[in-house]
Amino acid sequence: MQEADQNLLAEEWQRWEAGDLADSIRRAPERPETQAFQRLHTPLDAGPQPPPLADQTWYLERLGFPGQFPFTRGVQPTMYRSRFWTMRQYAGYGTAAEANERFKYLLSQGQTGLSVAFDLATQIGYDSDDPLASGEVGQAGVAVDSLADMEALLDGIPLEKVSISMTINAPASVLLAMVIATGEKRGVPANKLTGTIQNDILKEYVARGTYIFPPGPSVRLAADTIAFCARQVPRWNAISVSGYHIRDAGSTAAQEMAFAIANAISYANAVLARGVPIDDFAARISWIFNTQNNFFEEVAKYRALRRLWATILRDRYGAQKPTSMALRTHVQTGGATLTAQQPLNNIARAGFQALASVLGGIQSLALSCYDEALALPTEEAQATALRTQQIIAHEIGVTEVIDPLAGSYYVESLTDRLEAEARALIEKIEEMGGSIQAIESGWMQQEIADSAWKYQQAVESGRQLIVGVNAFQAPGEERPVGIFRPDPETYRVQHSRLEQLRSQRDNAAVGAALAQLRTVAQAPGGPESNLLPPILDAVRAYATLGEICGVLRQEWGEYTPPTVI
Repeated sequence: MQEADQNLLAEEWQRWEAGDLADSIRRAPERPETQAFQRLHTPLDAGPQPPPLADQTWYLERLGFPGQFPFTRGVQPTMYRSRFWTMRQYAGYGTAAEANERFKYLLSQGQTGLSVAFDLATQIGYDSDDPLASGEVGQAGVAVDSLADMEALLDGIPLEKVSISMTINAPASVLLAMVIATGEKRGVPANKLTGTIQNDILKEYVARGTYIFPPGPSVRLAADTIAFCARQVPRWNAISVSGYHIRDAGSTAAQEMAFAIANAISYANAVLARGVPIDDFAARISWIFNTQNNFFEEVAKYRALRRLWATILRDRYGAQKPTSMALRTHVQTGGATLTAQQPLNNIARAGFQALASVLGGIQSLALSCYDEALALPTEEAQATALRTQQIIAHEIGVTEVIDPLAGSYYVESLTDRLEAEARALIEKIEEMGGSIQAIESGWMQQEIADSAWKYQQAVESGRQLIVGVNAFQAPGEERPVGIFRPDPETYRVQHSRLEQLRSQRDNAAVGAALAQLRTVAQAPGGPESNLLPPILDAVRAYATLGEICGVLRQEWGEYTPPTVI
């Protein structure tokens, strides 16, 4: 047989169809409306003769088949032909009872998972009645001070059916413990819970700022949570490594990829040091990334991310399970791209960003709402964002074919370029000793600041046009009047709830639980001193978030960041 006639690609395609694809369809049949479409296109569709052997080899090594290493074309064999991505909207405000009403509304509109926003006080481990929480209670998210609030937040939500994603970092372990304890009281065991905590503290130091403790003990707490979930809460994603906030802070797409993966490497190393094998936890490392306005670059970014992460898991860590190597990601469309000027334009921006995300092969999606540059989103804005996802899923014909942009010279070139740029940055961080060292030195923060400055210079000079901001402006434009404002009474309500809680709980049990937490926090860390069990005991006793984090503040101190110019 001549080399040009060899058809390795067809042989591998047949093996894929008979193996992974057939298994996947047995578990999750494809939607009937997809049957009129060829599910997958490859170089074999380009002509009657098989492509040259070198081209086939390149395809098999760099793209492969959906659900197989290197996952360039997707993490499931059928992708959206069997089921759509999880449709979420990021929501939460005021008291737990108020946020619960909003969650039920969104679920009634067809949302398939919850994505919880917490107020600033909760994010940095203060109770609502702490003087430092003044003015922030319930404003940028929901206030959760204790297990009682979590019970109210999830009241009537079927925990065994609905996936709960929580954007929480420094006190992520405490909020997870509250969900576990709520499930216990409702007869839903921990091994039946599904959801995600962000728990990515390293990106807080470089991009967002809601850290509490120094990096060392913070990574210990994050790793303890991952190790605990691997054994006790196996369906829960114990970390969602975030490129999102890195990108919103001004990074490039390649920096977003590289810095997020470098942080993930630090977490993986810490969990391995606790004696947990890579294949026991890697499949539950989830991700969140940020889709912005360069449409084709964003499509390519998700393809490159999957290939890069899969290669690292295989070559560096020796992962054996395909699920360990498959990068699964939630996406939030770019909050930093939204404008207060001509805010209805943000519907188009978020729609294009969402389409790029879907064409890139993501697993979960939430759209930033058109009014978020002005205030927390209204119900109308959130419904519009959800309807945008539903239009992409059902109306425009992009979910019937897997990875439809594969083979595009432009997209494949962008995929290769982004992977190479990100890999080079990761190697540079490794030379510094890893992401913790890159963060503590201020290097990572400086790289993001430099990229943000370059972009802002382009906007101010007019080289980068933003519709309604520095181009195509209309005189006399006014902001919409329907701006959502949380109830200013939230502080009073939360203060009253805390007073009642402290008067009715068993304060001796609370004291004993906090004392045990202090003892474990004083230990050097490792498999024998996991912090999750004492945190869970404290939560069950109705210790508050501020009391639990207060113990850790006393033992570990608080972090002071380096100056970045």
